[in-house]
Amino acid sequence: MRTAKLNREPRWLKPTLMTVALTFLAVFIFLPVYTIFHEALAAGVFAYFGYFRDPEIFSAIKLTLLTALICVPVNTFFGVLTAWCVTKFEFRGKNVLITMIEIPFAISPVIAGLLFIFLFGSFGWVGSWLIEHNLKIVFAVPGIVLATAFVTFPFVARELIPLMQELGKDDEEAAMTLGAGGLQTFFRVTLPNIKWGLLYGVILTNARAIGEFGAVAVVSGLIRGVTTTMPLYIEILYNEYMFSAAFAVASLLTLLALVTLTVKAILERFIAAQRKIKN
Repeated sequence: MRTAKLNREPRWLKPTLMTVALTFLAVFIFLPVYTIFHEALAAGVFAYFGYFRDPEIFSAIKLTLLTALICVPVNTFFGVLTAWCVTKFEFRGKNVLITMIEIPFAISPVIAGLLFIFLFGSFGWVGSWLIEHNLKIVFAVPGIVLATAFVTFPFVARELIPLMQELGKDDEEAAMTLGAGGLQTFFRVTLPNIKWGLLYGVILTNARAIGEFGAVAVVSGLIRGVTTTMPLYIEILYNEYMFSAAFAVASLLTLLALVTLTVKAILERFIAAQRKIKN
């Protein structure tokens, strides 16, 4: 009895912790999100939707979605390929490859942008060759895509590597023993086993691609209507004291993030339900 009494939590502990947690969420999450939508709609609904008829704002939205549309499939393909190589084969330099996957997370996005400037800029390693062939990467859309692809590359691979390591090689080896080829084994055995982890990685990649600022700011040149994505254009509008327009674009970006988080939460619940059914 004494042990049970000693192990009981004080009555005040649970409500206190919940109050602290909810206060933190209210101050640092709910209040900023509310402020964004409140300020965006401060001038009225008609003014709010009117901002999106601005050609420069529309161009920023289009460029953001285009960048995500390119980067997500590319990083999905190479993320799956990298995870497959790491988990299914033994080779020299495997640990080096795993470490290299983490590099975009380890360095600042601004430094990532500078790397592309040093590579493809006018005075970069291949800058003179690009100028001779009338090709432009930095301060243009290709540079934005490359920078975004670099910072978002690890998400799919990081989700799949531990999952595929946990699953092991038994299913694939059994399929190949029965005569299945490499691609057939992947699409009929491996992909069904990793599909939810893959989708989770794709969602995270898309979220980061839409909201990336640092690396894109360096390589874009901030050419209005040409190389400004939504995050960059929000800063431009804010610096020009066009607060309502800045918050309007920010609200759209926030809405996209909330949709992504909702899909992520639904996916997590579905995965948890599937695991319970299997167990």
